[in-house]
Amino acid sequence: MISLANTDERFMHIYQKFRNTVFGIAFNYTKSSADACDIVQDVFIKYISNKNTFNSDEHIKAWFIRVTINECKKHMMSSWVRRTVSLEDQTIPYDYGHEDLELFEAVMSMPLKYRTPIHLHYYEGYSISEIASLLGAKESTVKVRLLRARKMLKLKLKEVFEDEHQVHLQKNIQQIL
Repeated sequence: MISLANTDERFMHIYQKFRNTVFGIAFNYTKSSADACDIVQDVFIKYISNKNTFNSDEHIKAWFIRVTINECKKHMMSSWVRRTVSLEDQTIPYDYGHEDLELFEAVMSMPLKYRTPIHLHYYEGYSISEIASLLGAKESTVKVRLLRARKMLKLKLKEVFEDEHQVHLQKNIQQIL
C-alpha cells in the first residue's frame, strides 16, 4: 500500500512523475497554459489534502486523471470562463469579405472611447442620443467621438489600401519584367 505522502521527498517524487500528465489533460481541456497551471495547482493541493491510500502508481495516476478531468469541467463551467474569451482565442464572429475585415481590424485597433461609439452606431444601429444614454455621456461628446473616430478610420483605411495597392503594383511590374 502506498499512502499519500506526508514527506517532502515523496510529494516531490509524485509531483515530478505526474505533473506533465495533469498539465497535458488540463491544457487539452482549457487550451490555455495559464488555466492549465492553475488546475495543476488545484489538483496537487487536493492530492496533499487527500487521506486516501493508493495500491500502486497506476492507482495514483488514475486518481490524478479523474481529479484533473473533474477540475477542468468545474473550471469550464465557471461563470468567469463562460463570460470571458482569451485574446489568443478570439476569432472574428462573421465571415467578412476582404474590405470588411480591414474595416473590422481598423475599428478594433482604435482606442476604446472611439471604438465603442462607432460600434454602437454602425454595427448595432443606435442613434447618437441612445449612445449618449448608454455611455452616460453628453450627445455632443458622442458626436465629437464619432467624428474623430471616422477621421481615424479614414486615415487608417487609406494607409491599408495604399499599402495593398503598392504591393499589387510591384507584383504587376515584376510580372511584366
